[in-house]
Amino acid sequence: MKLDTKHLRYLTTEDWRVLTAVEVGSKNHEVVPTPLIIQLSSLHSGSGAHKSISTLAKANLIARTKNAKYDGYRLTYGGLDYLSLHTHLKQKVVYSVGNQIGTGKESDIFVVASPAGVQHVLKIHRLGRISFRTVKANRDYLRHRSSASWMYMSRLAALKEYTFMRALRENGLRVPEPFACNRHTIVMELIDAFPLRQIREVPDPARLYAELIEMILKLAEFGLIHGDFNEFNILIKEEGITTTERRGLLTAEAEEPPKSMSGTYKLIPYLIDFPQMVSVDHANAKMYFDRDVDCIKKFFERRFHFTSDEPGPYFVDAKKRAQMASARRLDVEAEASGYSKKMAKELEKYMEEVGVDGDHGGIFVDEENSSSSSEESSTDNDNESAGHGSSKIKQTIDKFGNNVAVAQEAPDINSDDRKCPEPPGLAFTEKTEL
Repeated sequence: MKLDTKHLRYLTTEDWRVLTAVEVGSKNHEVVPTPLIIQLSSLHSGSGAHKSISTLAKANLIARTKNAKYDGYRLTYGGLDYLSLHTHLKQKVVYSVGNQIGTGKESDIFVVASPAGVQHVLKIHRLGRISFRTVKANRDYLRHRSSASWMYMSRLAALKEYTFMRALRENGLRVPEPFACNRHTIVMELIDAFPLRQIREVPDPARLYAELIEMILKLAEFGLIHGDFNEFNILIKEEGITTTERRGLLTAEAEEPPKSMSGTYKLIPYLIDFPQMVSVDHANAKMYFDRDVDCIKKFFERRFHFTSDEPGPYFVDAKKRAQMASARRLDVEAEASGYSKKMAKELEKYMEEVGVDGDHGGIFVDEENSSSSSEESSTDNDNESAGHGSSKIKQTIDKFGNNVAVAQEAPDINSDDRKCPEPPGLAFTEKTEL
């Protein structure tokens, strides 16, 4: 759905209190009764609460359910977006919101700016987008958690991705740096790169293939399997190389550096999209590992006409390598940091019920910005990928700041359990602007 921030500047303190009250009531009610909303908002004037409810309903932040047995309202994705964005504003993580640069089956991606003017990426998880279309498939699951299942699952997906991104980043893997997480949203680094899906040719496919396979094995060393390792979730960044690096590449047998590092740049792969990541101890770990490897092999054969001479890698070898390396088990550390086994099982069950398997088939950009080859265009027109550094992003940055809204300060009645852990060393202040 579209993130429309035009109402944000007009919301009053009372409006924020009522909106937060609807969110709190949604924990135990699919439709929150109006008297309970007034009670949770702690507004002394009932007329003031009704006025705020009317304002929020007109802005589609809350909605009245048809044929309900009692008078009440439910929180919409727009309302949850506002609550999350308002928290990012209060914490000085986000100052302004730019254009949407990608839409996935289960997420939306926007360019945002920090108070210092640095561009970041805002990823909004929307797991309900698929589940609402497959009611029959997940009806039994929703019966067990009928109250705001989509909010809970979207929050779990964001928490899982944020937790693993921090752990991977701290251990030297190339992933976008996560800055903040709140409810179902993550603010992360904007990578000036193109999705592998949009790249038609590379100077040295063998070298890039080896780096990607090594990335899969490195994840396994840390006890993790990506589960959706393909051309849609790999970004390729061009980085300049120094004279010293070029000299280091020259050997006695070769007078020129490898093709992938010829000229003045080298290709650096970055990995994105982690909600479906699983542990190597998962019951289906071998299937996920083999699928990740197979996706890369098939893509390089199809796009770059490259086939590796070496078989594998195989899951058994990856587990042996992990045991010999004695590396940190990031799957265990993630559980200790707040993403528990119970949460993992609930999210996994939800994804299995509704058929969620990453966003690789649902992200798109404009056709004119795509670098796809003609033989694949008929198959992948609906599956274009929005890269963090594509021409779509450059257009977005050029337009940055045109629509700037201002949000009034809301009372701090957000409970801590709706917030993800904040990255260490990040200082926050209280002034709220957008």
